[in-house]
Amino acid sequence: MNAPSQPPTPATVAASTVATQSGAPNKPTQKPRKEKLTGAELIVRTLEVLGTRTVFGLPGGAVLPLYEALYESTTLNHILVRHEQGAGHAATGYAQATGEVGVCIATSGPGATNLVTPLADANIDSVPVVAITGQVGLRLLGTDAFQEADICGVTLPVTKHNFMVTKVEDIPRLIAEAFHLASTGRPGPVLVDVPKDIQNQVAEFEWPVELELPGYRPTTSPHSRKIKQAVDLIAQSRRPVLYVGGGVIKANASAELAEFVEKTGIPVVTTLMALGSFPDSHPLHMGMPGMHGSVSAVASLQKADVVIAIGTRFDDRVTGDVESFAPEAKFIHADLDPAEIGKIREVEVPIVGDAREVLQSLTDMYKKKNLKQPECSRWVDYLHSLQKTYALGWENPDDGKLAPQAVIKAISDEVGPDAIYCAGVGQHQMWAAQFVDYEQPRTWLNSGGLGTMGYAVPAAMGAQAGSPGKEVWAIDGDGCFQMTNQELVTCAVNDLPIKVAVINNGNLGMVRQWQNLFYQSHYSHTGLHPKGEYLPDFVSLAESMGCASFRVTREDEIVPTIKKAREINDRPVVIDFIVGENAQVWPMVASGHSNDEIQYALNLRPLFDSDQMIDEDSVTDVSDVIEEDQARLAAEGTTAATDDQRGGEEE
Repeated sequence: MNAPSQPPTPATVAASTVATQSGAPNKPTQKPRKEKLTGAELIVRTLEVLGTRTVFGLPGGAVLPLYEALYESTTLNHILVRHEQGAGHAATGYAQATGEVGVCIATSGPGATNLVTPLADANIDSVPVVAITGQVGLRLLGTDAFQEADICGVTLPVTKHNFMVTKVEDIPRLIAEAFHLASTGRPGPVLVDVPKDIQNQVAEFEWPVELELPGYRPTTSPHSRKIKQAVDLIAQSRRPVLYVGGGVIKANASAELAEFVEKTGIPVVTTLMALGSFPDSHPLHMGMPGMHGSVSAVASLQKADVVIAIGTRFDDRVTGDVESFAPEAKFIHADLDPAEIGKIREVEVPIVGDAREVLQSLTDMYKKKNLKQPECSRWVDYLHSLQKTYALGWENPDDGKLAPQAVIKAISDEVGPDAIYCAGVGQHQMWAAQFVDYEQPRTWLNSGGLGTMGYAVPAAMGAQAGSPGKEVWAIDGDGCFQMTNQELVTCAVNDLPIKVAVINNGNLGMVRQWQNLFYQSHYSHTGLHPKGEYLPDFVSLAESMGCASFRVTREDEIVPTIKKAREINDRPVVIDFIVGENAQVWPMVASGHSNDEIQYALNLRPLFDSDQMIDEDSVTDVSDVIEEDQARLAAEGTTAATDDQRGGEEE
């Protein structure tokens, strides 16, 4: 079976710029000549040949030779960050937005260890990043020299691989291997540690290089027998659902996903990392599953008879209690990483392969066997009824402050789906996932697996650097914002006009919500303004860092201020939205609980756990089922959601 040729997969990215393991030369972005260079110059030259456009970094003693070489470069754009964590997250945001390898640089010791969090973040979210760190000289290793840290040892658990350079002549090959490893197979971060004395030594630069990666041969093409088994199972299903993860975006497989959905008519749910891989507006998109997913998405997994999981790792935030997750379903699981298949849930049809090639193969096999669409129209109608009945909404705060959901929805409505949206971690992240409309891949960036506070601003900076023609919005919380807002200075200095919407509730909002629900409202150390004052003053702070800044406290100010921010493109913009502190994220599945126990709002639980709801022999009208649910809730003393409870449903 011929694999599709466009667009490229992660497994073909590095191969376009470096030699294959067989030694076949590839066309570099420029044709270098053989010449004697220092180790530092070798690093720069290799990055240039690999097509690197931008690097994020902060100089220090152990990388001074490298920065001397960067000084002479005319093709590499180096962006000086204010904190190494910012460099790592910026490289991640750059990679997520562009599909290229993100590159960051740090000095030895604390500079390198400041990269640990963003490397761990990139690792769990499978983002191609290469970190280049300085190290003390070879003779000083192990002596506790000034700013010495075993960064290879430290980062071993949170990188796909790492290298320490011990010979100057190895630099081009090792960096090429780092790029190849980062961008092929399951993408991830790779660290290259370069001692200072190696940076000063001289060697001949030769290109192309032959990669020395014995045993590293990721499987990208799925086995045809497994594809046949999968389509046969799908064709026989009555309640199928596509469970789509971030691997679809990593593989640039959105077009293939859309084609497969049109061919089969199967409803789709997209995880937090997959938002934008399938248009929110598509009638077969049932939303985001998981702890704060939509009722329709959660129900589609819980009541499915066949789950087709593509590029997803069955995160605990999606499965909840694994034993009760999709109890009636047979699973087809396709993933580049064979270690993920069967790790959480037993799988009937395992498929190892790149998501794009898997989806294309499934479609081709469907056509080849001339199979009809699964007979699932009643199943889709049922899910649509849940979508309508349990639509996302909110209550307006009783203290007169802004509803955070209304703010984020207004941003989405005004800015549109062509922009790139970044979020930190917590309530604002979930609201951004729920109330922004995502129609395209690589328009939603967030720290999904690690949940890293401080991610949004530097990631937005990296996305803006990689996509200068795009409008980039960071939707951040006041807690997250206080961790990495210094990178606004970096944005101002480097003409990166990101927009930052601070959802300011004066609290660590998600932690506060859990304290409210599970810890008797004991708000232990989650208030960020215990004296009633909002400190710091984000407007003044942002202005001091070269940004335009506004504060919004009234509903009628939301849209005009967003419009004003969009008109400013010569510097970053920060908008401080003062929102109610008691707003909570709904729907919700409590941690470790069954998805059957999802609450649409506090003490309001849909009763889709009855087989009667989806029994095709007994159900004549799906609306009757919904009415029956509401009647049963009322009989139990639970009040169904009113129009007020669903707040902005009609807005």
